[in-house]
Amino acid sequence: RLPFGAGPRPPGRLAAAAAVVEEVAMRELILLRHAHAEPPATGQSDLDRPLSAEGNAEAEAAGRWLQEQRLVPDLALCSPSRRTRETLESVLGQVGYVDQRLEDDIYEASPGALATLVDRHQGVERLLVVGHNPGLERLVALMHSGQSGDYRGMPPASIAVLALSGEGGIEPGAATLSAFWWP
Repeated sequence: RLPFGAGPRPPGRLAAAAAVVEEVAMRELILLRHAHAEPPATGQSDLDRPLSAEGNAEAEAAGRWLQEQRLVPDLALCSPSRRTRETLESVLGQVGYVDQRLEDDIYEASPGALATLVDRHQGVERLLVVGHNPGLERLVALMHSGQSGDYRGMPPASIAVLALSGEGGIEPGAATLSAFWWP
């Protein structure tokens, strides 16, 4: 019998199983709803609505939170709307430059369309998607609970962080909601 603290012991079955779990790579999906925008002016396209002063402050706060949590994305996909582009610009002002792309498919996207877009970027370890409701909040519900109608809402400038298994595609219920923040 070994006395307590007599040195390392060989790993038991639980430790060996934990080591296998650690080998499975995890990816993170960060969903950011655009910050508060100005109401549309007469004749102004919805795509052209800028952030309000409140929205600029919210977007900067979102960037600070991402930086503090060390959630700097490897790639950012952004809706082409002005308010999402301005939100991303403020966030990047806090976290630093990252590879970014405008994706027309994010504007007015369903959760299924967003899941397809995310699935096309499986090789990205930490992906940020900047977009709109109801698509984002329903994608969170779909990925976390498996039901897109089971959403709780995402206020302007809110962030949902989903942990995904590194293996396989995007599937309903396949993610864990690891963090949720709003200003």
